[in-house]
Amino acid sequence: MSGAERLGSRHRFDQLRRLPDMNDSKTAPIPPAARTLPRIAYLTSQYPTVSHTFILREVETLRRLGAEVLTCSIRRTPPAQHRGPAERDAAATTFNVLQSLRSPRRVLAAQARYLRRPGRYSATLALALRTSGPGLRAWLYQWIYFLEAVMLADHLESERVTHLHNHFTSGCGTVAMLASELSGIPFSLTLHGPADLEEPRRWRLDEKVARARFVAAISHFARSQLMLRSDPTHWPKIRIVHCGVAPARYEAEAGDPIPERRDGEIRLLFVGRLAPVKGLRILLEAMGHLMVSLPDLHLVIVGDGPDRAALEAAAAPLGAAVSFTGYLSQDEVASAMQSCDIFVLPSFAEGVPVVLMEALASCRPVIATQVAGVGELVEDGKSGFIVPPGDAATLADRIGRLAADPELRDRMGRHGQAVVRAEFDIETEAARLARLLVDVPGTGSAPRPEPLSIASDG
Repeated sequence: MSGAERLGSRHRFDQLRRLPDMNDSKTAPIPPAARTLPRIAYLTSQYPTVSHTFILREVETLRRLGAEVLTCSIRRTPPAQHRGPAERDAAATTFNVLQSLRSPRRVLAAQARYLRRPGRYSATLALALRTSGPGLRAWLYQWIYFLEAVMLADHLESERVTHLHNHFTSGCGTVAMLASELSGIPFSLTLHGPADLEEPRRWRLDEKVARARFVAAISHFARSQLMLRSDPTHWPKIRIVHCGVAPARYEAEAGDPIPERRDGEIRLLFVGRLAPVKGLRILLEAMGHLMVSLPDLHLVIVGDGPDRAALEAAAAPLGAAVSFTGYLSQDEVASAMQSCDIFVLPSFAEGVPVVLMEALASCRPVIATQVAGVGELVEDGKSGFIVPPGDAATLADRIGRLAADPELRDRMGRHGQAVVRAEFDIETEAARLARLLVDVPGTGSAPRPEPLSIASDG
């Protein structure tokens, strides 16, 4: 990093120090030289992916704030997931664990490194087997996770990494825990949900919380569910760090609408993975109820996934009223947000969806379902509407109310935009995470956004 870049990062840190404190108001400031950001490695099961752009955004922001961040992925993602230059750059520089296992020479070298430490090697293998889920299949997977952990730990030590942070808590979370045990490098987790919470016993969330240096939960709901599944002595290390967006990206003037917009059209937008959990069949049912009274209604579905063919078949009776675009880049999604009137997310399960933050940052009202942490972002009747999951009639009613009232859409959009600017800005949330990475004490549910030094340990 150049001197000018370091001065710019220091200026951003100074700005972040002046942000309002959510919970740690009684925590005394610590001199900037007291702590330093570690050399961080990020691990996910797949990186980068179009459905997890918030992780890429978090990594980029930590780097802008002065941290050294190396990215690691269990498996390589296909080119279809690399829609923009940021994703292509990330794919080119990410360490892939499974790919490293294809090199016999590398495997032997990694095994030799840790066989010279028989105590750690045997303790890690014992941890892997002890935390296995029931059944032969789960036991065999623990061996795979152990082998992956050996390769990851070898890479982390070779790169002089001093902290490992893992997004999601299932298989890759197990690999992170084992790699930490093997290498002695501390690790932390970000818990999202709902997948993180589906099988807490199988994935031994209690063990991971106990061993992690900290756990970042994306919402109060996620934090409470993790508290339910862990020993109370470890609750203080479970802190809230939201996923975030860069509001300016979504406030900019839109590019060309995707697809082309018709005169008089009221455009609904959905962005996400095309999977049953997203509840799109309920949205299509609601569209069917509305087409007679609102013939100018047009639903644009952005994304791809295993349910796409079935959804296209279900949408066929609605004709040109429904369009599928496939995956789009971050910039294209921002343009799609600006060219819609109402954003709809009819999911059966969610954490705190980043795509709702993007829509609100775009000054668009949203309609979402009352699941998990959605209510911590969307204020019913103020920034949009919250409806019961699976209720097509109520969903159709709320769409109709917004479609008929442009002033209500504008008022809700402006309220939601203000909420995102104040509470879900990635600069602030990355600063909260940085505060945890330097192990600054605090007592509230969320850490103060106050990184303390831009210097690296490595």
